[in-house]
Amino acid sequence: MLSDVSLRLRIFLFFVLLACGGFTIVSVALAFGYRSALTEGVANGFILAGIISGFGLLGLAIGIWLLFDENVAKPIQSLSTTLRARAHAGVDVKVDTHSARFLGDLAHAAEAVSLKLSSTTTDVAGMVALETDALVAQREQLAAILTEVPVAILLISPEHRIVLYDGQAAGTLAQIAPPRLNAVIFDYVAREQLIAAYNRLVKTGIETKFKATCPDRRVSFDARLKPLQGAHSYLLLIDEAHAMIAPDDTRPLTFDFELLADQPTSDLSQRKLDQISFVIFDCETTGLLPHKDELVQVGAVRVHRNKIIEGEHINRLINPGRPIPSSSSRVHHITDAMVLDAPTPKSVVNEFHHFARDSVIVAHNAPFDMAFMHRHGNQMNITWSNPILDTVLLSAILFGTTERHTLDALCDRLGVTIEPALRHTALGDATATAEALCRMLPMLAARGYTTLGDVLAQSRKHGRLLDDLN
Repeated sequence: MLSDVSLRLRIFLFFVLLACGGFTIVSVALAFGYRSALTEGVANGFILAGIISGFGLLGLAIGIWLLFDENVAKPIQSLSTTLRARAHAGVDVKVDTHSARFLGDLAHAAEAVSLKLSSTTTDVAGMVALETDALVAQREQLAAILTEVPVAILLISPEHRIVLYDGQAAGTLAQIAPPRLNAVIFDYVAREQLIAAYNRLVKTGIETKFKATCPDRRVSFDARLKPLQGAHSYLLLIDEAHAMIAPDDTRPLTFDFELLADQPTSDLSQRKLDQISFVIFDCETTGLLPHKDELVQVGAVRVHRNKIIEGEHINRLINPGRPIPSSSSRVHHITDAMVLDAPTPKSVVNEFHHFARDSVIVAHNAPFDMAFMHRHGNQMNITWSNPILDTVLLSAILFGTTERHTLDALCDRLGVTIEPALRHTALGDATATAEALCRMLPMLAARGYTTLGDVLAQSRKHGRLLDDLN
């Protein structure tokens, strides 16, 4: 009946309802007050009329607010987040015109704009895809050429951070710690050795050879520094014999040349979100009690500039040193036989600690997963100084606290697909969470939360959600 009523008239009707309801309540209250005044005195009549009016108006206000919240405020909030998701995160989700049916033509107008935006985006994406295909082909050719070069190659920025590494270099670095784009090279090569060679490089301007060892002296290799013209960046070249990879293994080329131009502030909280490396992880466990249960799998991926860095991940089964309950195996499908020869929890936690160095750690319901990391870290004197972001709280910031914030609900809202076979696997859930994060980061920036400090401050406002989950 009201399907053709405009939004302005609908809102006007709320105020009409408020006025009529208030008039009715006050009239009824005066009638009761008058009757009371005749039998119990004028004062009692006024008091009774006041009490009835007060509680009646309060109830009316609450009732109308609930109607307004359910039929206007929530649909508008949902509409705005859907449009932001499509505009800033490229999420192809339809406007829910049914829940917004009381907003008049607003929902249909938003859907029309959204479809037009999607059409334009598709056209642009098609043109970008053509150029991307050409770049991918060139990248594959470059990777193939570098594979034939009998050295491992790393490009290092003036701030001594890794800007590029090839497959051979990844194999070499993996002997020390998981390879990481944007990592400080001193995580892999002893600082004093590299600085001494770098100073000779800057002074002479010619290639410099030196004997390199990792910080704990476990691994050593012959290395060279080669200057790049017109900059203080340089190439670190390592003899291929040190790369522990088979000749037929894939050797991807990992790089981000924009890191050469980045000059982020030393205060991590003031860095822009696109200048931060994020490590997203998930754990599978023997149970739901972090103080007594144990890890059986850890999966982690890295994100930089709103993209998952291909090839940089951890996917480790863990021997918990105890039987895995059948109730837990039914969830994550990990059995005692699968972890029989797997590494210990402490070994994998230490590997993850290296992997997450200088990064912001992200998880869905992070307190649960981090509880295991803190417990083992305390036993190994590992300090977890990384800032922590929780995608449950990021979801609350963007979509409101009244929405569901499970990983499945979040992925559904953001158009992230989790393959059924990968759900409740550590790497599968970590990857899904990372894809959701990549969509949420530009949405957060569009809301004005452009730095890590901004996002952390907003997250603290919704911390009670995690208390309810745990």
